[in-house]
Amino acid sequence: MIDEMTIREKYRQLTLRLIREGRSITTMESCTSGQIASLITDTEGASAIIKGAFVTYSNEAKIRQGVPAEVIRAYGVYSTETAEAMATACRDAYQADIGIGVTGTFGNADPENPDSVPGEVYFAIAFPKMVRSRHLQVPPQSSRLAYKLYMADVVADAVTDALAEMS
Repeated sequence: MIDEMTIREKYRQLTLRLIREGRSITTMESCTSGQIASLITDTEGASAIIKGAFVTYSNEAKIRQGVPAEVIRAYGVYSTETAEAMATACRDAYQADIGIGVTGTFGNADPENPDSVPGEVYFAIAFPKMVRSRHLQVPPQSSRLAYKLYMADVVADAVTDALAEMS
C-alpha cells in the first residue's frame, strides 16, 4: 500500500538534506513523468538544489537530451544502460551533483518498444565518481499515480542510502 504522505515526507527530508549539504540534483524521467522532480520541488527552498529536470517519454526525447542513440539501439530503451545514460546526461546537462534516470513501463506494454515488459523499471543515480543502477519489477498498483509514487519511494530510499554510504 502506497502512503503518499510518507513518501512526501521522505522527499522533504531528502531535499532539506541536499540544501544543507549544498548538493544539486536533477532528473530525467520517463515512466515516472516528472513525479520525482515534483516531489523534490514541493519543499520550500528546492530551487537552491534543482535547476531543472527532463520528462523524456519518447526515445526521441531521451536522445535529444543527451542519451546516445547507440545505447538505446544496443540495449533497448528499457535497460540498465539506458537508465545510467539518462542519469548521466541530466547530471551533465545541469552540472548537478546527482542525476536520476528512470525508464520502464507500468501497467501495459509500450507499442513503440517491443522489449517492454509491464511493471519492469530500471533506474540509475549518477554521482560525480559513480553510477548506481537497479532493475525491478513493480507489483500491480491501483492507479498510474500509485505506480509513480511506488517508484519515487524506491528512488528516495536509494538516494538516501547512497548519500549515507558516501558520508
